[in-house]
Amino acid sequence: MKPMPRRLYAIIAIVLAALIFVALNIAADATFTTAKLDLTENGQYTLAQGTRNIIAKVQEPILLKFYYSKKEAADYAQINAYAQRVRDLLHEYAALSGGKIIVQEIDPQPYTAEEDAASAAGLTGAPTQSGDVVYFGLVGTNSIDGKETIPFFGQDREPYLEYDLSSLIYRLSTPKKPKIAVLSGLPLQYGPGGIQAAMQGHARPFIIYQQIAQTYQTQMLEPNFTSIPSGVDVLMIVHPPTLGDPQLFAIDQFVLGGGRALVLVDPNSELAGQASGGSPFQQGGGPTSSDLPKLFQAWGVGYDPTKVVADRDLAQKVQSSDPRTPYQLYPVWLHLGSDQVSKTDQITASLQSLNLASVGALTQIKAAGTTFTPLLWSTGQSSLIDAASIRIMPQPDAIMRQIAPTGHPFTIAARISGTAKTAFAKGAPKPPTPAKGKAAAAPMHIIGQGAINVIVLADSDIFDDRFWVHVEDLYGHQVAAPFADNAAFILNSIENLSGSSDLISLRTRASSDRPFTRVKKLQAEAQAQFQQQAQNLQEHLQATQEQLRQLQAGAGAKAGNPNSAAGISAQQQREIEQFRHDLVETRTKIRDVQRNLRASVDRLGNILIFVNIVLVPLLVAFFAIGLAVLRRRRRARAIAF
Repeated sequence: MKPMPRRLYAIIAIVLAALIFVALNIAADATFTTAKLDLTENGQYTLAQGTRNIIAKVQEPILLKFYYSKKEAADYAQINAYAQRVRDLLHEYAALSGGKIIVQEIDPQPYTAEEDAASAAGLTGAPTQSGDVVYFGLVGTNSIDGKETIPFFGQDREPYLEYDLSSLIYRLSTPKKPKIAVLSGLPLQYGPGGIQAAMQGHARPFIIYQQIAQTYQTQMLEPNFTSIPSGVDVLMIVHPPTLGDPQLFAIDQFVLGGGRALVLVDPNSELAGQASGGSPFQQGGGPTSSDLPKLFQAWGVGYDPTKVVADRDLAQKVQSSDPRTPYQLYPVWLHLGSDQVSKTDQITASLQSLNLASVGALTQIKAAGTTFTPLLWSTGQSSLIDAASIRIMPQPDAIMRQIAPTGHPFTIAARISGTAKTAFAKGAPKPPTPAKGKAAAAPMHIIGQGAINVIVLADSDIFDDRFWVHVEDLYGHQVAAPFADNAAFILNSIENLSGSSDLISLRTRASSDRPFTRVKKLQAEAQAQFQQQAQNLQEHLQATQEQLRQLQAGAGAKAGNPNSAAGISAQQQREIEQFRHDLVETRTKIRDVQRNLRASVDRLGNILIFVNIVLVPLLVAFFAIGLAVLRRRRRARAIAF
């Protein structure tokens, strides 16, 4: 039998390889539909354990109606790609739920009952250039008529997609929300405009407070409260007003009785300053600094409400009025990175960045016997400065000159736990005298000591939207795109204190903060090194100008004309020339100092440019040439044999 030619063997092999390839793809598509390989640094496309926990705890069926206008959105590639990701993620939730989560896809065509249902459910239609409307939202319902919606999947929120979906399912599967009591000297529920803006219909609550109110039952405490309402899981105190003994006693007994508390005090609350038009006191007499000295003493917390932490390494950039140096480092506005947060506490373990302003320092009072666990801290390039000086003279260069680095960090937030004693060892405050004909109140039972769990943060400006989030209006709905983890810290704290931790691992997964830490350090070092020199030169320049002016004015007066040089002697003329020369030389030195402020950063930039544009291509080229030479030598050696 004549053997088949080699070409026929090759054709058969190619056909068989193609058939095997197609068969493997079909089998893989049928068997491994949910399999994926996630190579992102923080596992962006892998469901977090918190999501899996939330899905596992779903007891009653949850129906998710995914509305997406396929035909109307067909010309928008980005929306289509995002919609596919939402669809895939929803089906992955359903697959993990064991039938408890049901996903329905609905295409709300124009003038149909489905479009009416989407609009009635509160979804937002995005207009297109052709005049059509694109619906791209989600409606979730549970078995007890609970309803949650995502009106429109804005692309700014794409990094937070898993958190948004898991949070929606968490709210539907947890009908009984934990109860949060809020005591604050700030208008959290009204926003920066306060109650006056609310009366005019322009109130916009701070985003963090909105998220708290959406997830939990919230109740604002009146300033004259004498007890914490029953059923409260967590007490949140934010920049408290001056409290009397009845209010302090109520907080003391709540905490000692097993209640959890999140306390935010501030040596210089910039939010409070805004509410009062920049004065040291708010409307109504509340100061811009806050403290709970009696309770802190009992809990083992040391805190000075007159001192602010200033840090060279963590200073944020702010705009300057000098066009030659448009930005300066402001050392009391701090940008905390992953090195300034605790990696052992669940609240902060995943935080990557926080932006805080005019923070205070916390210390441990060892005699109290409680456990003091730092959660947030500064760097060793920090020191404490008077809060009053920040309010009077907030110039960045003046504050930078006040910093005398201590070499050790200051604690900004801490968890206080363990057994604490009451702050009212001498007895409860006397109740008010009853009116005639009414019986006196029964003596109050005092809890003398108890195990406490309190988180204290020496800053209230963490609530300020401008420090952590961009808020945009998307088709009539606010869309918040965070650029720092301020909200995550507050919400993680409340969730941890209320006994649930499933959402904690999700809030910071989307954060990809990669600050130029080396550049910031170089800028801080340069500013610290040259700022004093520049200040001295500027003072010398002003003194020289003043002396020159006086000399010219005096000589001109002798001649009977202030603008005349006729009365100037040769000696005075030489002095004037010397002063002018000194003036030019001083200005030159000032320009040199300003150039030095950027010299190190520019040098680093040039090195990076060289590495990226020249060095890396050269290395690749040398590697390719070397590999080619090596292959040629091997081929030549093989031919020789």
